[in-house]
Amino acid sequence: MSNPENTPESNAAHTISGETITETVAAEVHTDTLPSIEEQFRALELKATEHYDAWLRAKAEGENIRRRAQEDISKAHKFAVEKFAGELLAVKDSLEAALAVPEQTVDSFKAGVELTLKQLVSAFEKNALIEISPVGEKFDPHKHQAIGMVPSDQEANTVVTVLQKGYLIADRVLRPALVMVAQGK
Repeated sequence: MSNPENTPESNAAHTISGETITETVAAEVHTDTLPSIEEQFRALELKATEHYDAWLRAKAEGENIRRRAQEDISKAHKFAVEKFAGELLAVKDSLEAALAVPEQTVDSFKAGVELTLKQLVSAFEKNALIEISPVGEKFDPHKHQAIGMVPSDQEANTVVTVLQKGYLIADRVLRPALVMVAQGK
């Protein structure tokens, strides 16, 4: 019962011819599914257009962000003093109220001025406006402005008298203190 078609030699020949047929069919299918050069070119053009559009959108977004940032900076400069001005309104109101009193005594006027000064000092503190009163300190040309030198028992270049207080705002000199400095012994 030997079947000539099922012999090992015939199976090998069939397999070889089967592989050959499969490869030939696969090659034909593969060449049929590859896009033509024109189709590849169109696909690449579409991708290039997509990338160009995305780049334009990103560029526009960057310009919008830059413009918004400039507007924010402009508004910050314009309204930076808003908080401080709000604090000063209470001081102005107190001064106007003091002037509106028809009959004032020296004591009531002094009490009103002291209260107004406390409000002003409070407004300065809330807004980091710090007073420079350097009596007894070494002269610092970054914070003080010497008007003159006076003979003194203190060490040379020590602040003896403050003629006008100076002010710092956030560790930056707003106005230097006007001082008299010791000449030394």
